[in-house]
Amino acid sequence: MAAIIEFLFFIIGSLLNLFLIALIVNAVLSWLLAFDVINYRNRFVASLADALDRIVGPVLAPLRQVIPSLGGIDITPIIAWIIISGIQRFLLPASKAALLSIVPY
Repeated sequence: MAAIIEFLFFIIGSLLNLFLIALIVNAVLSWLLAFDVINYRNRFVASLADALDRIVGPVLAPLRQVIPSLGGIDITPIIAWIIISGIQRFLLPASKAALLSIVPY
C-alpha cells in the first residue's frame, strides 16, 4: 500500500511540474505575441496559444479576479507559480508522510 501512495504522490508532483512548464511557456508566448515577435496568424502559434490557454486559464482565472491589474502587467502567473511551488515543497511531503503513517505496511 505504501508503494501505491508513493506512486500517487510521484504522479501528482510530476503533473504539477508539467503545469509549471506550461505556465512558463504560456507567459513567454504571451509576451512574444504582445511585442509582435511572433505572429498569431501562424496556425501552429495560434493552436499552441489556444492549448496553453485552455490548460493554464482555469487556474489563472480565479487569481485574475482577486489580483488587480498593474497597468497592463499580469502577475497572476507569478502568484500561481509561488502557490504551486508551495504546494510541492510543503503540502505534498506533509500529506504523504501523514498518509504513510496511517497506512500499515
